[in-house]
Amino acid sequence: MKAVVEKAEVLIEALPYIKTFYGKTFVIKYGGAAQKEEYLKDAFAQDVVLLKYIGINVVVVHGGGPKISETMKKMGKQPTFVHGQRVTDEETIDIVEMVLGGLVNKEIVALINRHGGKAVGLSGKDGNLIKAKRKKIKKKSDTDRADEIIDLGLVGEVQEINPDIVEQLDSGGFIPVIAPVGISNDGETLNINADYVASSLAAALKAEKLILLTDVKGVMDEKNQIISTLRMKEAEQFIKKGIIKEGMIPKVQACMNALKAGVSKTHIIDGRMPHCLLLEIFTEEGIGTEIV
Repeated sequence: MKAVVEKAEVLIEALPYIKTFYGKTFVIKYGGAAQKEEYLKDAFAQDVVLLKYIGINVVVVHGGGPKISETMKKMGKQPTFVHGQRVTDEETIDIVEMVLGGLVNKEIVALINRHGGKAVGLSGKDGNLIKAKRKKIKKKSDTDRADEIIDLGLVGEVQEINPDIVEQLDSGGFIPVIAPVGISNDGETLNINADYVASSLAAALKAEKLILLTDVKGVMDEKNQIISTLRMKEAEQFIKKGIIKEGMIPKVQACMNALKAGVSKTHIIDGRMPHCLLLEIFTEEGIGTEIV
């Protein structure tokens, strides 16, 4: 009987959050271990379907970098990275679009549908969802010469989001699953960082939450302890001090961009924990870092 009562208490704990978030939009960036391990994939799909059934509009943006690299190697092409960004020529962008928009996207759609959802796969090219431009990065010069501009090829950054197609799917009871591929004004297909796509989508949809799944517990402080709540000013200071570094920087920047654009709260959580979404959203303690 005690175990039964405890189950009821869990549901009661979730009730205020369910009431608060009913009718709101959550944008979830899905990647890392949660996208590879079978038991984590199933738990993620169950969480997403549950969120939809209790009245939350869920939009999923996914990555797929390791799968792209694996496919490139199978096709005799060696992946090249500069400052963590994939150099993308015309042959590579074909592979990127094939893997992200085809293989990975449809696998996630099928997974969610198998667990009772109604998922629909999109890329940023559908319905002019993601307008993008080529991204250039600067390499600091060690001399007095001007910084070197590095051309990454067909790598993009978001210029504009047209959320109409996503809003139509949400209102129809569907769950949009979006591959981070955009199109330029010149008709070029561009590969875009999924964290930044999720951030831009959350802003355009006026989302209640942006949630990024990672392979770490969250944002860590200088003592390697998880930071439960992080304010933007603190985050900026931690980046300058090097406390937030490497792959966590674009995730934190994506969260800050979303907050500046009006998203209520952002979260970086550990996708290696089963049902991480439910634990972060519907419990008082949460499991990751919220950036507010």
